[in-house]
Amino acid sequence: MIGAPAVHPKCIGRAPVRDASSADLALGAPLGYRRSMTDNVAPLAPPQGAGRAETALAAARRSCETRGLRLTPSRERALAILLDSQAALGAYDVLERLRAEGFSAAPPLAYRALDFLTEHGFAHRIEKLNAFVACDRSAHGAADAPAFLICRVCRKVAETSAARTLAALEEDAAALGFRPERVVVEIEGLCPDCAAA
Repeated sequence: MIGAPAVHPKCIGRAPVRDASSADLALGAPLGYRRSMTDNVAPLAPPQGAGRAETALAAARRSCETRGLRLTPSRERALAILLDSQAALGAYDVLERLRAEGFSAAPPLAYRALDFLTEHGFAHRIEKLNAFVACDRSAHGAADAPAFLICRVCRKVAETSAARTLAALEEDAAALGFRPERVVVEIEGLCPDCAAA
């Protein structure tokens, strides 16, 4: 599959938002909105809460131990910062929060921590914002590449599966004889809160 990350931990991060189906689009439902109370659509970037963030951190610790990776205190704290945030954070935002907690003030600290988290599937870099969010494996399967729904006002980011989108792109690319090496699916718009404002 194009753009599918090689290895991912189990279920770390934000609540899922499902793909918009053709039925949703035909009904005019904007991406990320609830059609009814029974839909499994979650709000964009809900607060993690202490219990949920700690569960995600424990899963990250187990994943690192199993995979022989070193989850240093700065890496773990950077992940916790991403989990606690309702919006995508830039490297300097993460650095400022690390600095406030007594970690080194050197920018490489944040960049190395974020590189580790993205390389090993604990976080994603949002290209449009040049920022980072914690990964949510529950929003897409371990083998699926994610798609991101980005609010242009508040910077909240929802993660969902890009499987159907990538399948269509792979088919089109193959028909043209093109071999994609990297695909990033980011959709910019308004979250329900900002659209209602």
